[in-house]
Amino acid sequence: MFDILFLGTSASAPSSKRGLAGQIVSHNEYRFLIDCGEGTQRQIMQSGIGFKRLTRILLTHGHLDHILGLGGLLSTFLRWEAIDELDLYAGHATMERVRTLLYDVVLRGNQPPMPLTLHEIKPGVIVDADDFTVTAFPVTHRGPDCLGYVFEGKSRRPFLANKADELGVPFGPERRDLVAGKEVTLADGKRVIPEQVLGPLERGAKLVVVGDAGRTDDLLDVCKDADALVIESTYLDEEADMAKQFSHLTARQSAELAVKANVKKLILTHISRRYREKDVIAEAQAVFPSAIVARDFDTFQVKREQ
Repeated sequence: MFDILFLGTSASAPSSKRGLAGQIVSHNEYRFLIDCGEGTQRQIMQSGIGFKRLTRILLTHGHLDHILGLGGLLSTFLRWEAIDELDLYAGHATMERVRTLLYDVVLRGNQPPMPLTLHEIKPGVIVDADDFTVTAFPVTHRGPDCLGYVFEGKSRRPFLANKADELGVPFGPERRDLVAGKEVTLADGKRVIPEQVLGPLERGAKLVVVGDAGRTDDLLDVCKDADALVIESTYLDEEADMAKQFSHLTARQSAELAVKANVKKLILTHISRRYREKDVIAEAQAVFPSAIVARDFDTFQVKREQ
């Protein structure tokens, strides 16, 4: 299961009710900040989630409305907030701009207050933890090295406690070993193998986060069967030509992608100030009836859907 908190949901410039791009994806002890638009640190504080364990930042691309908050965030870390380390992940072109912002503008010859690592990444797995992975994938937008991210729980065989009870497996290391795929011998000499107490293989939850995008045909495979898709909706269909010109999507295009990819939950963000929220919702729900438009500080749980 993954939790996602929206810190900013506006496109290009903040509005009175929406900040600039930023989301926090959480899983157990892991936290990932995706994009860091202007004002993100204030949104973090206002949300109440705080800075603890917020040590990984994933950037979708280098446009200022997605990275400018990094300067203020690092400046705050210099003076007030203490974190053990900070890892930034982005494509080459994005990281070049981030490096200039952080080292030439914020630090200006000073050392960062914590170990700071800038990871230039390409599409592929960037985090491989015990029970989930984070994978970067290419997205078409203005400029090179634009990325999206897939958070996916690893497939597992669920432990069938009732079967273990029937076989007399005690609570403790025996059950842990069976979950790990090891045969155990009980106190009475009976042998129990994992196949007796493990169910069929089940896939983990899948959350796909797309930053700004100008087309959807190249996103179909990566979004397939996602339990939740977070994607931009900068324009309405009446201005589809303008969306194409600036390499953005309409609410209809994002909803059509969700239908084609058999997505379970569609969450739209990156909303332009030119539109009323209800009009964005109406256009998306005409295609994908359960589509949601995220607001700042909305939180969602992403679980594996049957």
